[in-house]
Amino acid sequence: MVVVVVVVVLIQNRTNLTANTIFILLGFSDHPELQTLLFLAFLTIFMLTVAGNLVIVVLVVSDGHLHTPMYFFLGNLSCLEICYTSTILPRLFFSLLTGDRTISVHGCILQYFFFGSLASTECYVLAVMSYDRYLAICRPLRYTYLMNGRICFGLLAISWMTGVLNVGVITSLLFKLLFCGPNEIEHFFCDLAPLFKLSCSNTHLVELVTFIFASINTLPPFLLTLISYLCIIINILQMKTKASRQKAFSTCSSHLIVVTLFYGSLICVYLLPETNTRKELHKTFSLFYTVFTPMLNPLIYSLRNREIKAALARTATKIVNVAHCQCNS
Repeated sequence: MVVVVVVVVLIQNRTNLTANTIFILLGFSDHPELQTLLFLAFLTIFMLTVAGNLVIVVLVVSDGHLHTPMYFFLGNLSCLEICYTSTILPRLFFSLLTGDRTISVHGCILQYFFFGSLASTECYVLAVMSYDRYLAICRPLRYTYLMNGRICFGLLAISWMTGVLNVGVITSLLFKLLFCGPNEIEHFFCDLAPLFKLSCSNTHLVELVTFIFASINTLPPFLLTLISYLCIIINILQMKTKASRQKAFSTCSSHLIVVTLFYGSLICVYLLPETNTRKELHKTFSLFYTVFTPMLNPLIYSLRNREIKAALARTATKIVNVAHCQCNS
């Protein structure tokens, strides 16, 4: 009996000695000649993303004409995009600039937690925005009652809490996994699938929980978004005048483009059958929903939305007037 206990202790100690404490994010290391160019490109994208989304937030907060549910959700989406990009790109900057691609196991899991929580929350926020457009176009007489301030705050709070809590459960299970052997992640951030592949523990429970929560976080919001826009399109087609159809479609076309980009890239990364070609394109598709979509969102909304452009013009005029007054004084 004593021998058995000693053997078990020795095995546990050996396991602890061989357990990985760091991962290596390979990222774009297969193109060493492009590291400086990639750094400058991603830095430019990051600055545009933060600046563009910050402008949307400032406009929504400061301009009284935008104090409506639609722009309330848009402002929160912009905040979400800033946080979303900030969980991934700074670490990528460090790797490209210094060549150090190591990240601690706990740091990697925490990066997944923030990335996963924000991605899940974005699914719900996009669904809430589509439901808001459905009420505005298909139920205009009851819109003010059905989408008042209390309901807006409640829907947003539920979106955040659901995303954070669901991914929090998965993260707590990830911390219990043991990682040994290979420690290279063929990605530029800590996604969930590579972590499963590197674990030498039994991952069946974590994968099952992940599948359940991933289904909860993506399928209902996607179906709600899809149903909302089907109803919107049917309602628009039934409008009698061309002007009415154009006005109704213009209020939701920007959001429809954003939804298409977001879910389209997610489907390409996670749902298409795994092939050698898809493996090579995995990082490219991942860039769309983690980097390019957050940058394009403010451009799409500002270029295709008259009220945003009008608010931007009013804000710019106020800034010029204030600067002019200060110069005269």
